[in-house]
Amino acid sequence: MFQHGRSAEAVALADRLLASNSDAMVRSEALLSRMAALINLGRRAEFTDALDAAAEAIDADPSPGRYGRLHSLAAIVAHLDDSLERCVTHLVQSSRALNQVIEVDEETACAWHDLAMAYSYIGFHGHALAAMDKSRKIAVSAGIPESDYVTPTIRVRLAVWHDHNGDTDACIRVLRDVIDDLTWHLQASPGGVKNIRPIYLGAYGYAIARLAALGEVSDPPARPLLDSAGQSLRARDLRLLGEVCLAIAEGRASTALGLLDQANVAASTMGGAEPHRLRALAHLSAGRPSEAYWADRRAYRVASSQTEQLRNLFVDGMAARMDHESMQRTVARYAGEALTDPLTGLPNRRFLEQHVAKLVGEGHQVIIGVCDLDGFKLVNTVHGHLSGDLVLQRIAAVLARVMRRGDFVARYGGDEFVVVLPDTNTDRAREIAHRIVAAVRSEDWSALVPGTPVGVTIGWSEVTARGRIAEAFAAADRAMLQMKAS
Repeated sequence: MFQHGRSAEAVALADRLLASNSDAMVRSEALLSRMAALINLGRRAEFTDALDAAAEAIDADPSPGRYGRLHSLAAIVAHLDDSLERCVTHLVQSSRALNQVIEVDEETACAWHDLAMAYSYIGFHGHALAAMDKSRKIAVSAGIPESDYVTPTIRVRLAVWHDHNGDTDACIRVLRDVIDDLTWHLQASPGGVKNIRPIYLGAYGYAIARLAALGEVSDPPARPLLDSAGQSLRARDLRLLGEVCLAIAEGRASTALGLLDQANVAASTMGGAEPHRLRALAHLSAGRPSEAYWADRRAYRVASSQTEQLRNLFVDGMAARMDHESMQRTVARYAGEALTDPLTGLPNRRFLEQHVAKLVGEGHQVIIGVCDLDGFKLVNTVHGHLSGDLVLQRIAAVLARVMRRGDFVARYGGDEFVVVLPDTNTDRAREIAHRIVAAVRSEDWSALVPGTPVGVTIGWSEVTARGRIAEAFAAADRAMLQMKAS
């Protein structure tokens, strides 16, 4: 239903279905559709709980396709939260999940369509086009009309991206192709516009309006298409930006600038640079080249800042990959898959206890540290459990990175980790504690979970005899709680 521009009705329908149905698969599908509708409506206060509910339902009835859709939607939410790193992480997880799907059906086509849209939001236009093509091919193989998966929004967003980065000719070419595609569909279908999904009508209408702002008038008229785009936040933004474009095309620069002054357009609609670029076009049409120049420079700065963010993210991603590889090497020295924590890849509590018992039995002096995360509950509350999982994975990589050769790191459970220092005195343990705290503090948590910094508190205890292992864990836990209290 939300694909036809009726997102509010889709949420209400999903709620009724969830209240009356306990089937895990049905609930998963309903919760994913509900999440997509909430994003379309811009109801951000509900995103975290809705994502957590969808993740819990899918865990009860696992499916690579549904996991792929979940991570695509989570990527869009992360993008709206200005967490580029989390967004990219979810995109990677979505792609990996969908590449495991072998079914050729509407659900798979829809999942690849969601991933294409998520790629497009962040500005990975090449990936978006590839995912869109995958979605279209699966739809055709499944006997679904190809027109259901043409996704003009992705191509229009690509067009304006070209314009923001100075290649207006490429922008015009892409917009012409989109409009030609619309013309073909109108000629081939006896139902005309009625046979085109409302979520696509807004993109087609904006393509016509945007091309008009660049000096080319096309048919059909843009306003009826924009008005038929539905009730989503994106449809509202496209109508406003479309009116700006048409005012520019009609020589009403002051009207265009007035609309932009009042606008509160989501950056995900057509990119954060689009209002600045339209302001430049309005000034240019009014014969004010100086004002147009400075507005255009602002548009370029906004567009290029995301490129810089992506470049930095690539560098950070390579560092994270090195951390993960180091962690995996550490794990490989101690345990097989049966004794590792599936989320972080670290040894689990069972092997931790075996390892400490072995060290003590061999006569080693052993100091253990219980590491408890500070601020982790707020991460789960604000950003949801999917984001909390990413934080735990990052902490695991940081701990593996800062430990000395021969030290041991394990996940004890929840947000607690344990480090084991064989043949180490208390002064050296304090130095390592400072190193761990500093390493966790220096991580760029604002890029992963904005507004919710993460820290760590550590309590230490010495294990001197086999019979005192449990007591040592309890003592380290008490020391950690005392550190938190102080």
